[in-house]
Amino acid sequence: MTITTYRELLERAIEAKKNAYAPYSKFPVGAALLTTDNSIFTGCNVENASYGLTNCAERTAVYTAVAAGYSNFKAIAIVTNLEELATPCGACRQVLIEFGSEIDIIVGNEKGEYQVYTSGELLPSCFSGEQLGNL
Repeated sequence: MTITTYRELLERAIEAKKNAYAPYSKFPVGAALLTTDNSIFTGCNVENASYGLTNCAERTAVYTAVAAGYSNFKAIAIVTNLEELATPCGACRQVLIEFGSEIDIIVGNEKGEYQVYTSGELLPSCFSGEQLGNL
């Protein structure tokens, strides 16, 4: 994948972050998910007073893509308001690994700094659909 594609995904994640509903944490997050056919699905975090019902930006993007009929992903960009780069939570890592261990995960900030990992690097020795032969 090219730096141009990473930067495009980061820009789309920054735009998605503007829609975040984060009245409790004050921690808006945006995500942009790239499918293998180059479609892009965005997501933002949506909090709830019952914290367990909160949904992260990454999962929102994945669930939106799956609902639209997609399940093959190349990359996801994630942006927060933090200066340091924030990787996905454990639940999001597990959801992403379900769709493959080689998905590029680009974590960035609004200054244009970013780091790239694969889903397998962020969740090593995992249990996934690949192990069950579903992918």
